[in-house]
Amino acid sequence: MRILISNDDGYQAKGIKQLTKSLSEIAEVIVVAPSENKSAASSSLTLGRPLKPIQIEKNIYAIDATPTDCVHLALCGFIKESIDLVVTGINFGANMGDDTIYSGTVAGAIEGRFLGLPSIAISLASWECNHFETAGEIAKRLVAQINKSEISHNTIINVNVPDIPLSEIKGIKSTYLGSRYKSEPSIKDKEDASLYWIGENGKEANNSEGTDFHAISNNFVSVTPLQIDTTNYSEVKRVNDWVQQMDY
Repeated sequence: MRILISNDDGYQAKGIKQLTKSLSEIAEVIVVAPSENKSAASSSLTLGRPLKPIQIEKNIYAIDATPTDCVHLALCGFIKESIDLVVTGINFGANMGDDTIYSGTVAGAIEGRFLGLPSIAISLASWECNHFETAGEIAKRLVAQINKSEISHNTIINVNVPDIPLSEIKGIKSTYLGSRYKSEPSIKDKEDASLYWIGENGKEANNSEGTDFHAISNNFVSVTPLQIDTTNYSEVKRVNDWVQQMDY
C-alpha cells in the first residue's frame, strides 16, 4: 500500500511527523504538505499563481499552498507513483461538529475523496496535544482495517482521538457531528483598534450521546463518516414550492 499524507499545520508539524512514522510501519508513505501553517484553510484552491513543490528529503515535499492544493497536485500532477489512500493529520486540535467545515485537514481528505481515493482525516482533540503517539497508533490500526471495510465510495472518514495515553482509550465509536452555538464576538486588537481577531468557537450546543463531542469527552475515539454532497434533501420540495411562486 502507498499512502499520501498531508495536513494543514505544515510539513514540519509534530503531528504529521508522528503520522508519517506510524504509517511507515505498515505502508510506503509520501508526504506532500504546506510549507507553513494553513489551519482553517478549508477547501480553498490557489488559482492565481503557479505552485512549486520543493523536495525536502526522499518522499517528503513542501508547497507554499493550502492542504487542498497539496493533495490535488500530488494526485493530479507531480507524484507519478500510484496512491492507494489519502490520510491527513495528525491535526493539532480537534476537528469536530461544525468546525469540520473550516478544517484544512478535513478538506485535504475531502480532496482525496473528490479524486477517487479512500480518505481519512485524523486529529488530536485538545489544545495541549501531549499524546500524538496515541493518534498515530489509532491511525495505523484504522488504515490496517480499511481494506476490510464496505464503506461507500463517497465517504470521508473523520477521526478525532482523545489526548490521553493509548492505555486509557476506552474504545472506538462511530459518531455523528455535534454542533456549536454561534461563535464568540470578534476581538479588537490591543494595539490597533482598527484590527480584529476572530472570536473563539461557540460553546457546544449538541454534545449528546452519539456525537463526536460526547465520544471524546468520555475517552473514546470518534470516527465520523462525512459526505461531500451537502444538499439538504428534506428541503428540496419546500424550496421548489417557494421558487415556483416567484414571477420570472
